[in-house]
Amino acid sequence: MFYGAVVWDPWLIVAQIVTLQCLHYLTLGVFLTLIVGSRVSRMSLVYFFDFATVSIATITGWCVIASCMLAALVGAMFMLYLIERAKKCLDFSATVYIIHLLLCILYGGFPSSITWWVVNGTGLAIMALLGEYLCIKRELREIPITRYRSSKYLFRYF
Repeated sequence: MFYGAVVWDPWLIVAQIVTLQCLHYLTLGVFLTLIVGSRVSRMSLVYFFDFATVSIATITGWCVIASCMLAALVGAMFMLYLIERAKKCLDFSATVYIIHLLLCILYGGFPSSITWWVVNGTGLAIMALLGEYLCIKRELREIPITRYRSSKYLFRYF
């Protein structure tokens, strides 16, 4: 991708936000199913959106926390391929977690648990910083220059 003049495309931005949000919840769902699903008899949206399930007092709460952290790690990798720019990673990460906050408020009320805020703030930091690191690593790679002419043609001009 050429990083010259950037054309502002609101439809692309909305599509990236929707895609990243869907991938975040898909990833969170997979980790919740694998980690929390083995501990509970029935999975529900409570583990996604209710702040009370994010707790350090129970083993299930720790499993929810681990699922959230793993989803943030994978979300950073999604940003590497979906967003591709280091300077946009914080914006898109914050958008994912703000939308998550709004959905949590709609589902179970305003989160009053300090643990919920710490877990989601840490998830935001992991997703943004690791996403930026991965994107910077990609942006700073050397551009491979291949030789299209053989050496016999190079000597003809000298």
